[in-house]
Amino acid sequence: MEDVNNHIESKRTVFVTVGTTSFDSLVRTVDSDQVKEALLEKGYTHLVIQMGRGSYIPKKSSGEDGSLVVDYFTFSSSIADYLRSASLVISHAGSGSIFETLRIAKPLIVVVNEDLMDNHQSELAEELAERKHLFCARPQTLCQVIESLNLDTIVPYEPGDANPVAKLINKHLGFPAD
Repeated sequence: MEDVNNHIESKRTVFVTVGTTSFDSLVRTVDSDQVKEALLEKGYTHLVIQMGRGSYIPKKSSGEDGSLVVDYFTFSSSIADYLRSASLVISHAGSGSIFETLRIAKPLIVVVNEDLMDNHQSELAEELAERKHLFCARPQTLCQVIESLNLDTIVPYEPGDANPVAKLINKHLGFPAD
């Protein structure tokens, strides 16, 4: 790969993950010309989509015409390498994907799947966005979130103190606050 791209330091990859779920509306949105153009304008060069069980197949692109290089796959035994090499992560709202990305301090846009019933994941994503650890979007607002993206506003997530998350979970489950 380095032979193909002599300017490897200029490679800026956006990694999209839906985990083990099906989240076609997210995959379809990141595959749209509008979102790909917004990513290009922000200086990103590559888009790698982990599409899970989804049925929507994104369009691959070699990027020869100045567009994003686009690739996709369904599953991987570990997405850790993809996360580490990413300049930006766009993820479903699964807590595992969120915290794995925050732990390695990668900029993160969490896209909430509004098709899920009793969507507790959106509460976690919105709480972490309020604390400025990540950005939160819906499929229909993702392009606007990318266009207004300011990575300088991110507050690094400090793992270790689980109390705020535990309180949020307890509140959601109806347990009294401490």
